[in-house]
Amino acid sequence: MLDTTPLTAAVDQFADRLRAAPQSRLQRGAAAEALALARELSSWAQRLEDPAGPVREMPDAGMFAAADQITVAGRDLSVALREPGDVARAVEMVESAMKRAGV
Repeated sequence: MLDTTPLTAAVDQFADRLRAAPQSRLQRGAAAEALALARELSSWAQRLEDPAGPVREMPDAGMFAAADQITVAGRDLSVALREPGDVARAVEMVESAMKRAGV
């Protein structure tokens, strides 16, 4: 079984920082960055699980749900991944998004 601990740890760290961030930071783009990441991770997981199926876009549930959305998408992806290189790529995506979000 593939060890996806680095991905879940990175996702949890980003989510924790979002939950601790002030509303003003979320409004200035941190929540939008998190939603964009959640959508990207979710799409990736869906393509791995059902390559021929339609990809459904994660809805915008509001800035206060962004942390939960990246947690769900990240954990879904961690179950779908099969290659160690993909885990590293996903961790890089999360870390880059966290930097862009400024949290």
